[in-house]
Amino acid sequence: MEDKKLKHIIRIFAADLNGHKAIKHGLTKVKGISFSMANAICHLSGIDINKKAGYLEDAEVKKIEATLDNLDKFPTWMLNRRKDYDDGSDGHLLNVDLKLRTEFDVKRLKKIKSFKGMRHAVGLTVRGQRTKGHFRARNKSLGVKRKK
Repeated sequence: MEDKKLKHIIRIFAADLNGHKAIKHGLTKVKGISFSMANAICHLSGIDINKKAGYLEDAEVKKIEATLDNLDKFPTWMLNRRKDYDDGSDGHLLNVDLKLRTEFDVKRLKKIKSFKGMRHAVGLTVRGQRTKGHFRARNKSLGVKRKK
């Protein structure tokens, strides 16, 4: 009888969540929310983390959204945008805002021609990985040539 109340898809933060999964796993499908952030959101909004997302009521969904709108309760180390380059503030970005801000950061690095920006521009690894054995998906490196 409870299966009739189950919603198969839940819309939160412009993302579709699977209604059959627990809310702590479902919230991680939103870009910008990790496992620890999803756990903290559920804890602060007073929702059981093991409750299936399909059984959430509209009031509980609004509680979740209100919790993320009010980021004062979260410690700064949990936020994904600390010490912003433009204004120095701490914040947490989601979905399209996170994607756009990341693109702007990469464009800024390319414009000032930093080492990371130049690696982004060429399409190489940025964070010090070795490229001899991996990262050949884009046919950038040839590896070992054998005689035919």
